[in-house]
Amino acid sequence: MTYSLAESLVKAKDLDVIDLAKRFVKSYYLEPNRGYGPGVVTVFEKLRGNRFADVVGPAKEQFNGQGSLGNGGAMRIAPAALFCYQNYDKLLETVRKATQITHTHKVGMDGAILQAVAVHQSLLLNPKEKLIVTNFIDDLIDKMDKVEKDEDGLGISEPQPYKIQLSKIKSLISEDGEGPHAEKIVQELGNSITALYSVPTAIFCFLRAQKPITGIETDNPFRRAIQYAISLGGDTDTIGSMTGAIAGAFYGEEKINSNLLQHCEASEEFATLANQLFDAVAVQ
Repeated sequence: MTYSLAESLVKAKDLDVIDLAKRFVKSYYLEPNRGYGPGVVTVFEKLRGNRFADVVGPAKEQFNGQGSLGNGGAMRIAPAALFCYQNYDKLLETVRKATQITHTHKVGMDGAILQAVAVHQSLLLNPKEKLIVTNFIDDLIDKMDKVEKDEDGLGISEPQPYKIQLSKIKSLISEDGEGPHAEKIVQELGNSITALYSVPTAIFCFLRAQKPITGIETDNPFRRAIQYAISLGGDTDTIGSMTGAIAGAFYGEEKINSNLLQHCEASEEFATLANQLFDAVAVQ
């Protein structure tokens, strides 16, 4: 689905939700055994059934009309951060529209936004300069404060769950010594399939891996971040993927070991697509 999003952005040179929905559905039907969740499969079946006349309706019908708050939207969103790196407002709009095809619950959409913002923020930093972790978190808190605020104009104070999770990250990352044990991370931040309890965890893993971690024998901070994410258990493939997206945006290609790439499916195809995505942005 990440590939589909990047490919759609390259071909359309903008977000075309109908084109994107068609690519999602086609990819699923060509290879249905990749571990898609039953909820998103239902969405794809309905999209195909209505011939993409309504690309948001099927997702809105999920979970008794509440929509999904899972992390699937966040997992695939990295290409949007790259495509919109010059325009933050466009990034937010693109993420919302791209995510709504499968996830319409606010918590699910805001999780995708947080992941995209973290990738975007990392992309604009210089990896040769020391990352000020507290500044990184404070910037995310400030941005999510605006995202999570009252949107209907009623003046009613709404919960801001991602701000709460980000504040926990700030507290956990500041612990002295070797940092908190994995059990505490899982208890505080989570490692589940829901966006709220996985996207902040991925951000924490990226930030924690700025320094060596006991039990992870590598000097490469990109690899260390992904290994650490996996070591926490739970929804390891998605959290590892999101962690890798943030770390990759910060460190760049040179930190990705060629031996590691040999174990990644279609890595050469993704590299080609990434160059095409960059070219598409350059001509905007």
